[in-house]
Amino acid sequence: MQELLKVLRSGGIVIYPTETLYALGCDATSEAACDRVAKVKGRSEERPLPLIIGGLDMLDLVTGEKSRSLLDLAGAFWPGPLSILVKALPELPAWLSDEEGYTSVRWSGHPFASELSRRFRKPIVATSANLSGKPPAALPEDIDPALLEMVDGSYFDPPWPRGHKASTVVRMLGSSKLEVIREGEISIKKLCDKGFSVAVRNA
Repeated sequence: MQELLKVLRSGGIVIYPTETLYALGCDATSEAACDRVAKVKGRSEERPLPLIIGGLDMLDLVTGEKSRSLLDLAGAFWPGPLSILVKALPELPAWLSDEEGYTSVRWSGHPFASELSRRFRKPIVATSANLSGKPPAALPEDIDPALLEMVDGSYFDPPWPRGHKASTVVRMLGSSKLEVIREGEISIKKLCDKGFSVAVRNA
């Protein structure tokens, strides 16, 4: 972990495990680092880079939102594979936000990812560790060798990601009301079982 922390602090980019898939990441507060991640991955400007944090108390580093509904949702599913769209702080890099100013954040349920952000004391970019158009990776051997050559550090010790599905992405619509942008590891049924009313985008 010390090696990756050193890379992050120097503005470099890394590959690390999350609870779902391997992630390509950097210091989420650095415009230059985010720009490099997007260029290495070949990611379109229309697709904001998602974030992870290492605890609910770190949410203040990403957004000024503190509604009871948001905290209830986070309390029900974090740490875990639920990414929540929140209004990004204006000082965060443009790569993190969509045209409405929303960014995607989750407290990762993977012990290494969570501790990495915790010890770094900042949010970390967590886009899937693959070149755009290529499949995401859940095992070290699935990582594209071309991508490995373009990063400054990586961590491949177990526990490995669970694979299968990415995180579920939701946006708060109001008190206990959610819009599901992408159904992933956490099913709509699980959201409903926790008492949330769910609408599905484009449904």
